[in-house]
Amino acid sequence: MFISTTCKESTMNSDKLPTDYMICTNCQKVLRKDKDERVPPPTTTGPTAFIPEKEIAQDNPVDGHTNLLFLEEYSTTGCLDNATRIMGLHPQYLESFLRTQYYILRMDGPLPFEYRHYLAIMAAARHQCSHLVNTHVNEFLQVGGDGEWLNGLEYVPQKLKNISEVNKILAHRPWLITKEHIKTSDSVSELEALMERMKRLQEENEEEEASQEEMATRFEKEKKESLLVATGAYEDELIPTSYTSRYVDDPSFGYKDFARRGDDHLPTFRAQDYSWEDHGFSLVNRLYSDIGQLLDEKFRMVRNLTYNTMAIHEDVDTTMLRRAIWNYVHCMFGIRYDDYDYGEVNQLLERSLKVYIKTVTCYPERTTKRMYDSYWRQFKHSEKIHVNLLLMEARMQAELLYALRAITQYMT
Repeated sequence: MFISTTCKESTMNSDKLPTDYMICTNCQKVLRKDKDERVPPPTTTGPTAFIPEKEIAQDNPVDGHTNLLFLEEYSTTGCLDNATRIMGLHPQYLESFLRTQYYILRMDGPLPFEYRHYLAIMAAARHQCSHLVNTHVNEFLQVGGDGEWLNGLEYVPQKLKNISEVNKILAHRPWLITKEHIKTSDSVSELEALMERMKRLQEENEEEEASQEEMATRFEKEKKESLLVATGAYEDELIPTSYTSRYVDDPSFGYKDFARRGDDHLPTFRAQDYSWEDHGFSLVNRLYSDIGQLLDEKFRMVRNLTYNTMAIHEDVDTTMLRRAIWNYVHCMFGIRYDDYDYGEVNQLLERSLKVYIKTVTCYPERTTKRMYDSYWRQFKHSEKIHVNLLLMEARMQAELLYALRAITQYMT
């Protein structure tokens, strides 16, 4: 999952930067094969509809290092997409992110390049993110992909059809993944694009901790309270289903609250039972050599990313706040950390922020500017983008925990 604020129909200012968002002629021919289907037109200038372009420059002017990263990305891909521009607010993370993306999408590996970009198309289409779908459609054709595949899943090889089921579950309800799904897909090296996970936060609260029983009770309470964080109030602003539906099956399948009222049969995933250090890192490297080190570097980068500021205040330790955001995302996916006091979540995350977190994490296609503007009104845009980076990696960790555990069970 990429940064949700860039998944609205946004585009670049064509008189300032390369027009990467515009689809190549061949892509347009394929995507507009049917007269009634049109590529959604851009509705704004700048990298995101949520932040005016002039405010991005005011918040964090592009320095020499960031500009060099932009130039390197443009020279490599021939474009400079909106997600990259937004992540440029945090150049250290951007550098690590681009290095990992380059390795996954462009270096030698177990999957053909056209498969990699089609999997990216499928992943982005689950949340109707036409911008990322367009980007990878272009890449797919440039690496020699069969244009007929762009007509829908019924035109792709069986291997990709099998992966579609795994993609659907991991995108919305990763706790449902089992070794049977991995066995059915018969493509254990084909999941490497999903194998991203942030290491468990190391710093512990120095104050006296509650008992294990009390922390377990607080987790269950927070899990159930997450049901009350509704996003339905914004449904009138949903993006209508577009041509992206051709790349997904069962489009009605979506996120469903892990702790549904009266539904307690789904077991909690205890993070301590399956760790990156003891299981995930070695498994990833076995399936795709060296990717573990790159992912691990990126995970550490976003976990430790801080400027020790909070709005106008400086010299602030934001560790506790970042950890609360991270663990709240996992709570919504049924993942519990035994050594974390979930009472901190309600103390640190206001309701409007919880609504934003749940929407971006579970229904990113529903994210609106109103939601973005409703929380942390005094904070800088770069600090709010930092929240998105945490949400992006926290969701990927949740998916990886379930997927890697299922792969391990399948292999044993």
